Amino acid sequence: VQLQASGGGLVQAGGSLRLSCAASGRNFSSYDMGWYRQTPGKQRELVAAITSGGSTNYADSVKGRFTISRDSAKNTVYLQMNSLKPEDTAVYSCNAVGNQGDILWGQGTLVTVSS
Repeated sequence: VQLQASGGGLVQAGGSLRLSCAASGRNFSSYDMGWYRQTPGKQRELVAAITSGGSTNYADSVKGRFTISRDSAKNTVYLQMNSLKPEDTAVYSCNAVGNQGDILWGQGTLVTVSS
């Protein structure tokens, strides 16, 4: 059972990236999924989350720029990031929270936004 994040990279300010979090080993359609980010010296922060029912919420700093979505058939959650800013530079990780309170984390993927 694992989560595999991908899609990070280097992009100029104003550009876009799409992160993917592919789940394997079980059906994650009943899990709430989230994207978090962390920079050195700062606490990890929630960027966006989507429930098993499709409800979403976002950090104020990314509202209107980022979109989280999920494809249950592919067991994958996406984070579309538009109008990227240098302050979006971070390691992005995905997690899954089950209705039994079980929590899984994927490895991070680095997003670097140059000015």
